[in-house]
Amino acid sequence: MAASELYTKFARVWIPDPEEVWKSAELLKDYKPGDKVLLLHLEEGEDLEYRLDPKTKELPHLRNPDILVGENDLTALSYLHEPAVLHNLRVRFIDSKLIYTYCGIVLVAINPYEQLPIYGEDIINAYSGQNMGDMDPHIFAVAEEAYKQMARDERNQSIIVSGESGAGKTVSAKYAMRYFATVSGSASEANVEEKVLASNPIMESIGNAKTTRNDNSSRFGKYIEIGFDKRYRIIGANMRTYLLEKSRVVFQAEEERNYHIFYQLCASAKLPEFKMLRLGNANNFHYTKQGGSPVIEGIDDAKEMAHTRQACTLLGISESYQMGIFRILAGILHLGNVGFTSRDSDSCTIPPKHEPLSIFCDLMGVGYEEMCHWLCHRKLATATETYIKPISKLQATNARDALAKHIYAKLFNWIVDHVNQALHSAVKQHSFIGVLDIYGFETFEINSFEQFCINYANEKLQQQFNLHVFKLEQEEYMKEQIPWTLIDFYDNQPCINLIESKLGILDLLDEECRMPKGTDDTWAQKLYNTHLNKCALFEKPRLSNKAFIIQHFADKVEYQCEGFLEKNKDTVFEEQIKVLKSSKFKMLPELFQDDEKTISPTSATSSGRTPLTRIPAKPTKGRPGQTAKEHKKTVGHQFRNSLHLLMETLNATTPHYVRCIKPNDFKFPFTFDEKRAVQQLRACGVLETIRISAAGFPSRWTYQEFFSRYRVLMKQKDVLSDKKQTCKNVLEKLISDKDKYQFGKTKIFFRAGQVAYLEKLRADKLRAACIRIQKTIRGWLLRKKYLRMRKAAITVQRYVRGYQARCYAKFLRRTKAATIIQKYWRMYVVHRKYKIKRAATIVLQSYLRGYLARNRYRKIRCEHKAVIIQKWVRGWLARTYYKRSMHAIIYLQCCFRRMMAKRELKKLKIEARSVERYKKLHIGMENKIMQLQRKVDEQNKDYKCLMEKLTNLEGIYNSETEKLRSDLERLQLSEEEAKVATGRVLSLQEEVAKLRKDLEQTQSEKKSIEERADRYKQETEQVVSILKEENTLLKQEKDTLNHLIVEQAKEMTETMEKKLVEETKQLELDLNDERLRYQNLLNEFSRLEERYDDLKEEMTLMVNVPKPGHKRTDSTHSSNESEYTFSSEIAETEDIPLRTEEPSEKKVPLDMSLFLKLQKRVTELEQEKQVMQDELDRKEEQVLRSKAKEEERPQIRGAELEYESLKRQELESENKKLKNELNELRKALSEKSAPEVTAPGAPAYRVLMEQLTSVSEELDVRKEEVLILRSQLVSQKEAIQPKNTMTDSTVLLEDVQKMKDKGEIAQAYIGLKETNRPSAMDCHELNEDGELWLVYEGLKQANRLLESQLQSQKRSHENEAEALRGEIQSLKEENNRQQQLLAQNLQLPPEARIEASLQHEITRLTNENLDLMEQLEKQDKTVRKLKKQLKVFAKKIGELEVGQMENISPGQIIDEPIRPVNIPRKEKDFQGMLEYKKEDEQKLVKNLILELKPRGVAVNLIPGLPAYILFMCVRHADYLNDDQKVRSLLTSTINSIKKVLKKRGDDFEAVSFWLSNTCRFLHCLKQYSGEEGFMKHNTSRQNEHCLTNFDLAEYRQVLSDLAIQIYQQLVRVLENILQPMIVSGMLEHETIQGVSGVKPTGLRKRTSSIADEGTYTLDSILRQLNSFHSVMCQHGMDPELIKQVVKQMFYIVGAITLNNLLLRKDMCSWSKGMQIRYNVSQLEEWLRDKNLMNSGAKETLEPLIQAAQLLQVKKKTDDDAEAICSMCNALTTAQIVKVLNLYTPVNEFEERVSVSFIRTIQMRLRDRKDSPQLLMDAKHIFPVTFPFNPSSLALETIQIPASLGLGFISRV
Repeated sequence: MAASELYTKFARVWIPDPEEVWKSAELLKDYKPGDKVLLLHLEEGEDLEYRLDPKTKELPHLRNPDILVGENDLTALSYLHEPAVLHNLRVRFIDSKLIYTYCGIVLVAINPYEQLPIYGEDIINAYSGQNMGDMDPHIFAVAEEAYKQMARDERNQSIIVSGESGAGKTVSAKYAMRYFATVSGSASEANVEEKVLASNPIMESIGNAKTTRNDNSSRFGKYIEIGFDKRYRIIGANMRTYLLEKSRVVFQAEEERNYHIFYQLCASAKLPEFKMLRLGNANNFHYTKQGGSPVIEGIDDAKEMAHTRQACTLLGISESYQMGIFRILAGILHLGNVGFTSRDSDSCTIPPKHEPLSIFCDLMGVGYEEMCHWLCHRKLATATETYIKPISKLQATNARDALAKHIYAKLFNWIVDHVNQALHSAVKQHSFIGVLDIYGFETFEINSFEQFCINYANEKLQQQFNLHVFKLEQEEYMKEQIPWTLIDFYDNQPCINLIESKLGILDLLDEECRMPKGTDDTWAQKLYNTHLNKCALFEKPRLSNKAFIIQHFADKVEYQCEGFLEKNKDTVFEEQIKVLKSSKFKMLPELFQDDEKTISPTSATSSGRTPLTRIPAKPTKGRPGQTAKEHKKTVGHQFRNSLHLLMETLNATTPHYVRCIKPNDFKFPFTFDEKRAVQQLRACGVLETIRISAAGFPSRWTYQEFFSRYRVLMKQKDVLSDKKQTCKNVLEKLISDKDKYQFGKTKIFFRAGQVAYLEKLRADKLRAACIRIQKTIRGWLLRKKYLRMRKAAITVQRYVRGYQARCYAKFLRRTKAATIIQKYWRMYVVHRKYKIKRAATIVLQSYLRGYLARNRYRKIRCEHKAVIIQKWVRGWLARTYYKRSMHAIIYLQCCFRRMMAKRELKKLKIEARSVERYKKLHIGMENKIMQLQRKVDEQNKDYKCLMEKLTNLEGIYNSETEKLRSDLERLQLSEEEAKVATGRVLSLQEEVAKLRKDLEQTQSEKKSIEERADRYKQETEQVVSILKEENTLLKQEKDTLNHLIVEQAKEMTETMEKKLVEETKQLELDLNDERLRYQNLLNEFSRLEERYDDLKEEMTLMVNVPKPGHKRTDSTHSSNESEYTFSSEIAETEDIPLRTEEPSEKKVPLDMSLFLKLQKRVTELEQEKQVMQDELDRKEEQVLRSKAKEEERPQIRGAELEYESLKRQELESENKKLKNELNELRKALSEKSAPEVTAPGAPAYRVLMEQLTSVSEELDVRKEEVLILRSQLVSQKEAIQPKNTMTDSTVLLEDVQKMKDKGEIAQAYIGLKETNRPSAMDCHELNEDGELWLVYEGLKQANRLLESQLQSQKRSHENEAEALRGEIQSLKEENNRQQQLLAQNLQLPPEARIEASLQHEITRLTNENLDLMEQLEKQDKTVRKLKKQLKVFAKKIGELEVGQMENISPGQIIDEPIRPVNIPRKEKDFQGMLEYKKEDEQKLVKNLILELKPRGVAVNLIPGLPAYILFMCVRHADYLNDDQKVRSLLTSTINSIKKVLKKRGDDFEAVSFWLSNTCRFLHCLKQYSGEEGFMKHNTSRQNEHCLTNFDLAEYRQVLSDLAIQIYQQLVRVLENILQPMIVSGMLEHETIQGVSGVKPTGLRKRTSSIADEGTYTLDSILRQLNSFHSVMCQHGMDPELIKQVVKQMFYIVGAITLNNLLLRKDMCSWSKGMQIRYNVSQLEEWLRDKNLMNSGAKETLEPLIQAAQLLQVKKKTDDDAEAICSMCNALTTAQIVKVLNLYTPVNEFEERVSVSFIRTIQMRLRDRKDSPQLLMDAKHIFPVTFPFNPSSLALETIQIPASLGLGFISRV
């Protein structure tokens, strides 16, 4: 379609603007051909009539769709023109804070004038290995592309960095070199990459300066070649420099500085080594104060000086040379202060003894007079004579400045030469990458020779750039087989010819310099005559005859001819140079050793920049036949030659372009000046690249991408199986003009604007679909709204009608209620009247009835009184009659009874006189006497008891009597007092009468007081009520305060709990950090160990001549693989012969290991000796305690003393045994060791002997100390005992017993002794400095401490005494019970008695049996402890035999007994052990480890079988008590596992297999170690299989470290496998098809998100995870370890995905967030399927989940910002802001994130303390732990399969 058809209503265009360069506007109506005016609406809200040019009739540039704005590549824009490029750069720079943008093959870098966190090592790792189009634009991406092409194409590369001063060229070049240094590393140990980076501070200090545009502006150009070897590792570098600005040494403009090195010297002048330079403040020197700005804000010149010196040292510049450099620089500063005085107009002089000149001469080592003379004179040579002519003051000043510039240029040259020498490598360079940091196109108000050379260089570079771009375009078209049409591009060859061809500007300039009387004016006239009106690019200004204009590729530049000749000649006086050459300072002549070739009146420039080519290491000597013309090269000629050499180098390489843009002239951060940017874009060739791209087919799509993007424009019938044909058919229908597109092999090529047209069609189609959807949805919504309103109306009607009905019902109820109320009211009135009348009647009746009742009551009372009188009279009469009758009856009875008694008495008298009565009474008297005798005895006993009781009662009675007597006396006294009191009573009665009178008075007063009291009471009650109210309020406040206190307590408790949880978490984090640090150290140790092995093998290879059969490995293979292959062959074939043939070489490490082990055993013996010493002290304290108790229990004391003496004898005998064994060790070591070992040349055993001797001496000394201490303690006890009871001494001894440390006991003893000692002198005067007083004070403190301890011990002793009393009481009760049982048994019959005694005996024996069993268990523990001690001794003796075993054959070792100390052992039938011969150890390791295939073992055999077999072999060696065999087997096992992992380190299956077996082996060593903590889950049979002789705790630690190394290697392997899949599967692949469309891309094609055959998908990742999990499960890996591996895998997936998301703008969209969340849900589902949700793997994906949610949430209001801040707690502030800046709409319906919203997020997150790091550390490895996992497998049931080839092993 025609381009004019796109200018429709609402189309947006760009129009020129004088302020903003380009301004956006919108069409108000469609454009029709022939219209002269466009109606536009500006963004500011104004309407404008834009008139078209009547001649060209060019329409304004169309604006790109919003979805294309902010693209990474400018060539992806549909409309390629200047305003589109400028707007895209501005949006990326200002809105998204992105400083890098691609423009085809060019990287545009805008200087942000701010430090950005995008250059860290994590960013370097993220870009390493990535395709250039797959990541966001970055200088690292360009560097990676150059590095990758160098390795892939084996072609040298160049990175050309250009731009204005202050645009950031030097920083970009620095970061590129840093990338190469980080990614490639160095091939040697010399750290070449550090030297390459160290050259930057040196060159910046001597070549950079502050300008008005840049604080660190490079004032020279440089090209650095970084050399690489065949493995593409840095081996060296070389630097070439161009156009040093020498004039800055002597002159600086306002607000500018000289070179940094001068200010660094002045800032460091106070250093002692710089005092000889006699420097001071920079304002004291003429060469450093002219700019008036000696300080750069934020820069410390003294620190920079230290960095410069450190870099010089790193590059090999010695301290002497450094001081020489600083002397020359200081001399230049002092030379600038040399002043001249005019003698006349043609001559001048220097003042005598001029201090600056004398300092200069001293520093330079030249004569003062000679230098003073030649500074004021010059030599003129003619054909016949030589003249010395004085010069004027101005000429002398210029000559001085020229000399200073020349010296500085030579010094600069010398430093560059030495830097190149330091960076030079002896290894042959295979390829290189050059980094060109050169000035950009310059144009100022006054342009001179420097700007001419700079623009000339840029013309050459632009030509090379244009040809390269044209070549790439041509290659692309030919590759896609598109008809090639010649693209017209700007060729600047005519401009180059104008400058450098024969009779060009430079040629005429050199010719004029050779003329004796040549001037700038004559040269200008020659230029006019030669080129004016003949060359279209050369013009003459209208108003000047001393200037010319050249039309460069960027702009027209007017050059002033004044100074061209002088700068081209570079004049310096030869006599001054000769004076410097004759200097005594050796370094100075070195600078001018090549001046014989270069010094001439026409050889250098005075104020311009000097070209510096590569300087040879050794200057070549000129041949005597050479002519002088060869040496008279001008500056222009030298620069042209250097430029040609540079162009030849660049043409021989593949160039990469970086164009640096300066956004503003004021160094404001992130401020964009459109005018300055456009000027630089035109000058640097970016717009030319755009123009070339736009001239052809700039937009390029693959068929798959086109089909995916524009599927919406196709109908169902148009879609064919062949997508290529489908695209062709659709394009033919959509675009009628076939010239607008071309079909390539893999891509479709579009002309400029066609993609925008397709996007418009797509947007229209989507808009129509959206309108239809909206129409349907709106109709549905309105219908729904109508139904809802209708339903609401019906509801309202229902409620209104109901309300009306309720109102009517209410009216009826109220009417009825009123009637009822009236009825009851009327009734009430009548009833009230009735009640009044009734009440009146009742009152009348009551008064009448009362009167009648009172009358009746009086009558009844009178009658009652009469009856009572009658009753009392009648009663008195009756009682009188009764008394008389009773008296008469009693008298009659007494008379009758007397008569009857007299009769009975007579009968008794008669009976007593008869004999028979006595006989009857005598019968049975004897029996009664016997009974009475018994009763008498019993009564006697009772009498005794009663007498005792009576005695007691008598005592009690006496006491009571005494009490009663005292009471009686007290009562008598009280009686007397009562008598006295009666007298008082009479007096008191009189007083009572008086008081009654007073009482009457007081009663009257009381009434008044009561009245007042009532009033007061009322008032008090009121006050009380008020106080009660206040009290209630206070109670409420109290309750509230209590409630608040409770709440605060709860809050404090919660906060404490939270703090506890946080501290716990922090401790866990610290533990993990420590564990991670330890595991990182292990990793580093393993790396260094591998490096050591590699170096060792390299040394072996270097020493040994390669055999003819040696095979050279491929250079592309890793060094580890090739070196291991060779070493493994040596190990397999030559291991045993080497061991037998070279015993002397193997002895040294074995002796050292023996020495270390013996030293360790000595330490263990010292510890055991200390334990025995403590036990001895404890026993002695028990003896002292028994002595203290001997008065109370002498028998027990004797037994204890006997027991303690026996114990002490045993300990002394054990001590003697230890001494004897040490002596035996000494003898064995001296007698049986080899003569080489005991010789003076082997000091290891001598040191061991000295240590053993010192240990024995220390043992004797400590024994003596113990004896002295014991005697002191006994004496102290005897001194304390008279003062205190037995309890106090016991407490003291118990306290002493608790002090296990000997020093503590001694300190306590001294404290007690000093406390009890009377002080006879002042302690302050014991010595001069009062040390003894301090000691005395310390002892007093110790005394107080002991006193407090004694008090506490006393209390504890009392408690123990109470407990003992209770125990005695219980024993008494038990004794009584036993006596009762005995009494009961005696009463039983004999048979029952025997049975009861047997039962009692059985019970007693059972209790004794239980006690004996407890004692037996204690003895068993003691036996185990003694066995362990015997193991230690046996191990110690076995280690002594190691030195002897080297020269003894294995047979002799088996036959000869190791030591007589070995413990005899019964031969038992052990099971679960494997026996092998010593010579079969290598075969065992080879078959079981080195040649074992994990896959066969995992499939066919039980998991962990190799570990079980190895442990069973270790068990057998432990059973034989063969220490050497155990150590040899374990060492061989560990080394063999390391070898296997080194050989097959990239095989996940092998690494997983050996990680599982290493862990199982470790668990076996723990499970069968015999330690109680590991034996809890064992069976009794497994406990029998525990190791009996050796403690392998050290080897357990070694195996744990090995397992950590294997785990880290496993993580690296799975990371290498997963890494290529993650980005493609998690980000690029569309798991949910059709959610996200493909946006147009530029020249840097990204990896397609459409699933091709070779593309990884999410299913690929899940399949790989399944594979990892199944392999680990097959190998029997611990479940906890599997969880840790899975957690690490998920962390890698999340970290790499998030890092790529943060570095890829095209991935930050709403649809991509949905894709990521779906992918994460699939990973979580995988965790659920594998039952691994509690492994912590899901938590590692939390940052990625939150980033995906951040892409999908709303991002407009403050509430959205608050929600984002609370949601994204796992993301850092930098990551959140980065995602928001990168958020890019894929469709037109999405909106960008506003800058204000991002600032709101930053403000809310400013207080969050998180890491400023942008990317996650994808290389981070979580610390691994190996929880103990015992095996239930019985060792005796394990069978060894024949497939392992272990037939030489037999089961025991």
